Amino acid sequence: MTLRATNIEKLKQDEFDVVILGGGINGAVSAAALSAKGVKVALIDKGDFAGFTSSNSSNLAWGGIKYLENFELFLVNKLCKSRNHLIKSYPSTVQEIRFFTTIQKGFRMPVIFVYLGTLFYWIIGRFFTKSPRYLTKNTINVEESVVNTKNAKAGFEYSDCYLYDNDARFVFNFIRSSLNFGCIAANYVESTNAKRENGRWLISAKDAINGDCFSIKAKAIVNACGPYVDQHNHITQQKTAHHHVFSKGIHLIVNKITDSKRVLTFFASDGRLFFVIPMGPKTCIGTTDTQVDNPEATVTDDDRQFVLDNVNSLVNLPKPLTKADVIAERCGVRPLAITGSGGKADWVKLSRKHAIDINKDDMHLSIFGGKLTDCINVGNEVVDVLDKMGIKAAYPNKKWYGEPHDSVKDEFLHRANLMNLDKLTDATSSEPLSTRFWRRYGDNAITLLESIRNNPKEAELLIENAEYTRGEIEQAAKREMITKLEDFLRRRSKISLVVRREDLKNSPGLMEACQILFGDLAQEKYDEYFRENC
Repeated sequence: MTLRATNIEKLKQDEFDVVILGGGINGAVSAAALSAKGVKVALIDKGDFAGFTSSNSSNLAWGGIKYLENFELFLVNKLCKSRNHLIKSYPSTVQEIRFFTTIQKGFRMPVIFVYLGTLFYWIIGRFFTKSPRYLTKNTINVEESVVNTKNAKAGFEYSDCYLYDNDARFVFNFIRSSLNFGCIAANYVESTNAKRENGRWLISAKDAINGDCFSIKAKAIVNACGPYVDQHNHITQQKTAHHHVFSKGIHLIVNKITDSKRVLTFFASDGRLFFVIPMGPKTCIGTTDTQVDNPEATVTDDDRQFVLDNVNSLVNLPKPLTKADVIAERCGVRPLAITGSGGKADWVKLSRKHAIDINKDDMHLSIFGGKLTDCINVGNEVVDVLDKMGIKAAYPNKKWYGEPHDSVKDEFLHRANLMNLDKLTDATSSEPLSTRFWRRYGDNAITLLESIRNNPKEAELLIENAEYTRGEIEQAAKREMITKLEDFLRRRSKISLVVRREDLKNSPGLMEACQILFGDLAQEKYDEYFRENC
């Protein structure tokens, strides 16, 4: 029986202190924090973990420099502290990166004024990163010749953070951590209704894979449904002070257009920040800001053309990028928390700060907004709120986040060196295998070493240009609740973001990966993926 099937049986049979609805970043950190501290937790998501907003970000964990324009100083201070703490807690995954910003002529503020803002941002950030620099037009030409300075006035360089690998992988690692601490989690299980009866919640759940319906019992509910928070609250008749408005953002991924290791930053034609982000052998460009009413957003021709037009005008390219150059697209909505009714989803003006609305009588929490940078605070806050509501943690001082201790990493690297791990894989890989293993799996990477030691073929790369080994795929099959092929290609890994769909389909290694992940269902899951992602 698979991990998912086993957990669904436990969901049917057990009664929980807390059921968390939604496996995006807010739900994932809530589950990790509560379960580590001894609370009996269940988590369900109607799709895959990190299936919506949490897998469609810019992969940036930043302190919110844009919020200075609206004088949200307390928020920027909080986010800078959170960013710094995230870097210290996840040094292999969240790392400082330089933002090389060009200001065009006619910009709404003088360049020197914006540069002084970066100095203030650096000070608020407690000098944790490298100091900002003012850039003359000539300096931009010399250091980043790829930038089109025809209409440039000047610029500046400052630091923030970048999330290596991908956002969905980062989120899933919180899910994996919660499972290690006893959380019962399952993807593709939807809460269709929930009622409060005799001092507990009865959640009506439906397995989206086989249609099976069952009930889950819990003392409290944490609604972490992301863009669907309001929708579920409507079903359960929960009244809240906040609600969501949605801003759609898209990114296009193309072959590398510059060797720069910095994020090239501009202000797009609509006035908002526009990024050219390094992504290994690829480049991620975007984003857009479009108000939508439905979380089920898609990339339109206008969205795509907006990004292409901006990058073609702001960057010197051998030839303009076109739709044919796009390898993959990311599209998601930012759920922006606002009070009152109505509201405009203006990403430029509205912050991504989170809010937790509480119904103590019903033992119900709703998490609105939020962003990756602030995720540790969200987890801690959920624990504190539930504690005041009577859900007591058996181990309140247990630390629930962060990479394993350096001694564990040293032991892993020593074992990897003894077996010459980094010489066992394809020499064209962008980084040593040991570095990649540790960043993706932490202390669970030690299990990979053992499997490779027993069988060196476990270090082979199965899918061309994907940088995932046979051993990683086997571990994913056992431990990562891969229910559909897209779960692995898009969220546990970023393969479908860096390998064209046609190349994936023609890769002989993909069917072997399907056989590892799904056994006798390999062909069915393979066909399902290409049918749904046509």
